[in-house]
This record gives sequence, structure tokens and C-alpha cells, in this order.
Amino acid sequence: MTEGAGIRAGELPDDLTAAEAGMWQAFRNGSVYDLSSGDPIVDDPHGGHPWGPERTVRARIVCWLLLDGPPALAGRVSSLKLTGVQISGTLDLAGGTVTPYVELRGCRFEREILLPEARFTTVRLVDCSVPRLEAARVHTEGDLHLPRCRFHNGVRLTDAHIGTDLLINQAIVYRDRSGRSISGDGMTIGQDLQAELLESHGELRLRGANVGVSLSLRGARLANPYTRFALNAPQLTVGRTLYLTPAGVGSVLLSGGTPARGTRVQRVECEGGVRLDDGRFGDSVDFERARFTFTDEQELSLRRVQTPELRFLGERPARGRVVLSGAKIVNLMDRRDSWPGPGRLHMGGFAYENLVPRGPFPLAERLEWVAAATAEYNPEPYERLATVLRAGGEDEDAREVLLAKQRRRRETLPAAAKLWGYVQDWTVAYGYRPGRAAVWMALLWAASSVAFTHADHPPIKSGEHPPWNPALFALDLLLPVIDLGQVGFWRLRGGWQWLAAAMIVVGWILATTVAAGATRLLRRG
Repeated sequence: MTEGAGIRAGELPDDLTAAEAGMWQAFRNGSVYDLSSGDPIVDDPHGGHPWGPERTVRARIVCWLLLDGPPALAGRVSSLKLTGVQISGTLDLAGGTVTPYVELRGCRFEREILLPEARFTTVRLVDCSVPRLEAARVHTEGDLHLPRCRFHNGVRLTDAHIGTDLLINQAIVYRDRSGRSISGDGMTIGQDLQAELLESHGELRLRGANVGVSLSLRGARLANPYTRFALNAPQLTVGRTLYLTPAGVGSVLLSGGTPARGTRVQRVECEGGVRLDDGRFGDSVDFERARFTFTDEQELSLRRVQTPELRFLGERPARGRVVLSGAKIVNLMDRRDSWPGPGRLHMGGFAYENLVPRGPFPLAERLEWVAAATAEYNPEPYERLATVLRAGGEDEDAREVLLAKQRRRRETLPAAAKLWGYVQDWTVAYGYRPGRAAVWMALLWAASSVAFTHADHPPIKSGEHPPWNPALFALDLLLPVIDLGQVGFWRLRGGWQWLAAAMIVVGWILATTVAAGATRLLRRG
């Protein structure tokens, strides 16, 4: 009997085995076809216990059912629901259109699954053992579920289109010949990509992928000691939040829920570089308690990322770099012990509008944070921090930041300019502590008032001068612009003339500093 004839007649093909005949009838009935033995050790699809012919169906027959299967029984909807079944041969549905619902649980595939350019409604493979899933440009109207599956030679979902959710929670994926565990470049997902408690042994690649709602890698373990990146996802777009946060480990996995008391919590652990360059995230990027293990050449790269909130709350990486160059953030939530040390943090062009520290983050340590990002002097990080602090009403802290910027700049100057910088710092703190300038003016006024009591001061024109007042004369020299009616009536000679000239110059410098400080105070008010 040729394939297709028995289908039209509603009869069983002649060459089916007993296991395949049962699957055929279950397909027409829309019921679950369960060949498990009831022994958890024997039924483990990932174990070494062999499954015999009584539990084996040919992949060719499975394809026959899905692409050109028999009609459903009256009052039924045909669907393929297999449990504890072994599929021999290559399941090749490339380019096909599959209408029936597909759900396989605890099944074992002897060879790879080929789904390139195939079209489905919904596909669920749960706790299955699969050598490799090749599904480039696959299209599903609904979900693609792959939870708790093990893929021994990678998963390819390049340019796939998933109508609603892609679920790969608790899956274990090993790398293919190119070193990639999951290849999802250009993939489009209508709603969520959930990869919670995922184990990825190779490069998880999501270049240019688009996730409609959220991407969750809660509790995932990403390891790729072979090449540069464990997570390589430049130009990734996520409608809401990217989660690299802890997940509760238990019999029931509730995505996004807070683990119940007593639940063991597993944090994200990433061995290998992370690349999220040019990513766009609608709500936030969350690294809470994430642990990154880098080599000296690897990095957490967030170049030109844009998101309303970055929660940089993971563990401080012992090696490697954190790069935020060109990133644009509204709220930066961080901890002081999450950032790497000097030379391993790069923030050129990093723009943020608000700082939301988790726990104490004193200004002195915030300045160390900026210094760590500028191996060579760069005014931009200091000015950005000062702007943010001033916008938050912390004008005093903003002045301290700008003072630190001047001190850092001073170290790059020639010897003469550096010496003048030390003088400016010691006397007036580069003008950022105007109170110090006022104190210096008061001290100079007092000292010069005493000095000028001993000065020889013949009048320029006899009879046309006010009474000699050393204190008023000294104050007239110190205060620029204001004329107190003392200077210009007396002739000083020798050292007294030089002292008067020096006081005029110092008065201009100190008065300008005091005026600038007062202007900043008025602007703040």
C-alpha cells in the first residue's frame, strides 16, 4: 500500500510496527500516547538505559502524521502527543506546514530534528533528549517550548519567528561545531523569551534578536571557556526588561515570582564575556547578584546601550573589564562593591541622569569610581557626575567633584603649571571653596593693616588728603572696583610700594573667587 492511500481510506498503513500503529490511532483520537514504563530510572530520556523496539517509532512515520496525516475521528481534533517514546532516524520537517498540535514529553531522539523554514501552530518538547535542533527561519503562530530538554550539539533558531513565547527553562545545551550553544541571530519573539535556570555550554548568540516583552535569564549558568563570549547579543531589542537575576530552585518554576521562604536561590553565573552593545531595553537591564568570571581579555560590554534603568548590582568581577562607553541611562542603580577597580572600568561618553545607590556609597568612593574609569585624565566623567549631583540638589558634593577634576588635571600639567595649581588648591581650592578665599582676605587685611601702621606715607598733595587710616587703606587695596577714598592720596616707596601692588593683584583673585562662590549659592537658591 502506498503512503497516502491508507490515509484517505482511514485505514492503517501495512508496514507500521505495533508502537507506530498505537501512535497512529492516538493521533486520530487527539490523545496522549504514553509508552513509559513507570520506572523513573528506565524512563529518564537522558539516562543510559536502552529503550527497545516496543518504545520506538520511526521519524518518517512521525513526519507522515504531521504533514499528511489521517483525518481525526468524529468529534476529535488530531494532534501528536507522545510521552516516553524513542524516535529513530532524522525528523525532517524542513519547509513543511504542520497544522496539528505537537507535544512530546520525556522522549528520546536518536538523530537531529530538522525544522528549517517549517511552519507550526504550537510546538512543545518537554524534557526530551535531542542530538541537535536545526530550526533556522522556523515560524510558529503560538509558543515554542523546550523546557528541561538536553541538546547535545546545539540549537539553531537563526531568523526564527515565534508568535508568542519561547521557553527554554532548565534546558541544557552543549555547543555545536562552531562553538555555539544557541544561535538566535535575528530571531523575533512576540512576547517573552524565558531561559531561566538554563545551562549553556558554549556561546549563547542573540545578535539582532527582538523580544517583544521580557528576556529572562534568571538563575542561568552560561559557560564558554572556548571563545570570547558566553553571551553575545549586540543590537538586541527587548520591549521591557532583561533579567540576569537569581531564580528559585524547586519543583515548580514560577517565572518572575519571588522565591518562597526556604527556597534555594540560584544566581546567574557567567563564565565568559558578555556583549550587549547597541542594545535597546524598554524598562531596564538587571544584573542583581550576577557573578561574572572573566579572563583579562574578556569584558561585560554595554557600549551604546539605551535603557531607562541599569541595575548594576552584581558581584565585582575579579578580572576583565566593564565597558559603558556611549551608553545612555536614566537611572543608574548600583552598589559600591559591584564596580571593578582602576583600569578595568571604561565610561567614555557614558550618560546617566540619576544615581540610585543601593546601600552606602560615600562621595569619596564615588570619586574613586570615576577615577577608576579614567586611566588618563578625562574631564567628562567628572562633569557628568557633578551635573547629576547638582540636579539632585547636592551642590556641595558637585563642587567637590569639580575640585577633584582640577586636582586630577593638575597631574597632567608641566612642572610650573603644576606648582601654580598647588598654590591655587591650597589658597582658594580652585575657587570651589569660596569661604576659604574670604578667610584669606580677612587675614591679609588684618596683617596689612598692622603693617601699614609702620609705613612712611607722605601725601601726594599737601592739604588735599584724608586722614591716614592704615586699615581703611589696606581694605581699599584689597577690594577691586570699590573706592574707599584712601588709595591715590599717598606716596609709598620701596618695599611698601611692592606690597601695595601685590595686595591689589591678590585682592582681584580672591574677590573674584568669593563672587563666583556667591553666584553659585544664589543660583542654587
